[in-house]
Amino acid sequence: MTCWETASMPVYSSLTHALAEALVDVLWFIEGCDDEQMDPDDAVKVLEGVGYLVSKLSSSQRREFVGLLRTMAEAESDSARRGFLEGFPEGFGLLDDAV
Repeated sequence: MTCWETASMPVYSSLTHALAEALVDVLWFIEGCDDEQMDPDDAVKVLEGVGYLVSKLSSSQRREFVGLLRTMAEAESDSARRGFLEGFPEGFGLLDDAV
Protein backbone atom coordinates (compact mmCIF):
# COMPACT_ATOMS: atom_id res chain seq x y z
CA MET A 1 0.00 0.00 0.00
CA THR A 2 1.40 3.36 -1.04
CA CYS A 3 0.27 6.70 0.26
CA TRP A 4 1.53 10.18 -0.52
CA GLU A 5 3.61 10.34 2.67
CA THR A 6 5.65 7.33 1.63
CA ALA A 7 5.94 8.26 -2.03
CA SER A 8 9.31 9.44 -3.24
CA MET A 9 9.40 13.14 -2.42
CA PRO A 10 12.03 15.57 -3.70
CA VAL A 11 14.60 16.65 -1.20
CA TYR A 12 15.53 20.32 -1.25
CA SER A 13 18.79 21.82 -0.11
CA SER A 14 17.00 24.45 1.98
CA LEU A 15 13.64 25.65 3.17
CA THR A 16 14.06 28.59 0.80
CA HIS A 17 14.40 26.22 -2.16
CA ALA A 18 11.34 24.22 -1.08
CA LEU A 19 9.26 27.39 -0.68
CA ALA A 20 10.45 28.74 -4.05
CA GLU A 21 9.36 25.47 -5.68
CA ALA A 22 5.96 25.68 -3.96
CA LEU A 23 5.47 29.32 -4.99
CA VAL A 24 6.36 28.56 -8.60
CA ASP A 25 4.00 25.56 -8.61
CA VAL A 26 1.10 27.73 -7.44
CA LEU A 27 1.85 30.51 -9.91
CA TRP A 28 2.35 28.02 -12.76
CA PHE A 29 -1.07 26.55 -11.94
CA ILE A 30 -2.70 30.00 -11.87
CA GLU A 31 -1.00 30.98 -15.12
CA GLY A 32 -2.39 27.86 -16.80
CA CYS A 33 -5.97 28.21 -15.56
CA ASP A 34 -8.70 29.20 -17.93
CA ASP A 35 -11.62 31.44 -16.94
CA GLU A 36 -13.78 28.48 -15.93
CA GLN A 37 -11.14 27.16 -13.52
CA MET A 38 -10.31 30.46 -11.82
CA ASP A 39 -11.83 33.90 -11.94
CA PRO A 40 -9.43 36.11 -13.96
CA ASP A 41 -9.75 38.96 -11.44
CA ASP A 42 -8.75 36.62 -8.62
CA ALA A 43 -5.81 35.34 -10.65
CA VAL A 44 -4.60 38.90 -11.25
CA LYS A 45 -4.93 39.70 -7.53
CA VAL A 46 -2.78 36.69 -6.62
CA LEU A 47 -0.13 37.50 -9.23
CA GLU A 48 -0.03 41.17 -8.20
CA GLY A 49 0.20 40.14 -4.54
CA VAL A 50 3.20 37.95 -5.26
CA GLY A 51 4.75 40.74 -7.32
CA TYR A 52 4.35 43.11 -4.40
CA LEU A 53 5.86 40.67 -1.92
CA VAL A 54 8.90 39.89 -4.03
CA SER A 55 9.43 43.63 -4.59
CA LYS A 56 10.01 43.89 -0.84
CA LEU A 57 12.87 41.37 -0.86
CA SER A 58 16.33 42.71 -0.11
CA SER A 59 18.93 42.69 -2.88
CA SER A 60 20.59 39.58 -1.44
CA GLN A 61 17.23 37.80 -1.16
CA ARG A 62 16.44 38.70 -4.76
CA ARG A 63 19.81 37.34 -5.91
CA GLU A 64 19.20 34.13 -3.98
CA PHE A 65 15.70 33.74 -5.45
CA VAL A 66 16.88 34.45 -9.00
CA GLY A 67 19.65 31.88 -8.53
CA LEU A 68 17.13 29.30 -7.35
CA LEU A 69 14.89 30.06 -10.34
CA ARG A 70 17.84 29.55 -12.69
CA THR A 71 18.69 26.23 -11.02
CA MET A 72 15.06 25.15 -11.27
CA ALA A 73 14.91 26.16 -14.96
CA GLU A 74 18.09 24.21 -15.76
CA ALA A 75 16.63 21.09 -14.15
CA GLU A 76 13.18 21.44 -15.77
CA SER A 77 12.37 18.96 -18.54
CA ASP A 78 9.04 20.56 -19.57
CA SER A 79 9.93 23.31 -22.06
CA ALA A 80 6.85 25.43 -21.28
CA ARG A 81 7.52 25.35 -17.55
CA ARG A 82 11.22 26.02 -18.17
CA GLY A 83 10.20 29.12 -20.15
CA PHE A 84 7.97 30.21 -17.28
CA LEU A 85 10.88 29.80 -14.85
CA GLU A 86 13.27 31.67 -17.13
CA GLY A 87 10.83 34.55 -17.52
CA PHE A 88 9.86 34.68 -13.84
CA PRO A 89 12.63 37.06 -12.64
CA GLU A 90 11.83 39.70 -15.25
CA GLY A 91 8.07 39.15 -15.08
CA PHE A 92 7.98 39.69 -11.33
CA GLY A 93 10.48 42.56 -11.22
CA LEU A 94 13.31 40.64 -9.58
CA LEU A 95 16.03 41.88 -11.93
CA ASP A 96 16.06 45.54 -10.88
CA ASP A 97 18.71 44.98 -8.20
CA ALA A 98 19.17 41.22 -8.29
CA VAL A 99 21.84 40.65 -10.89
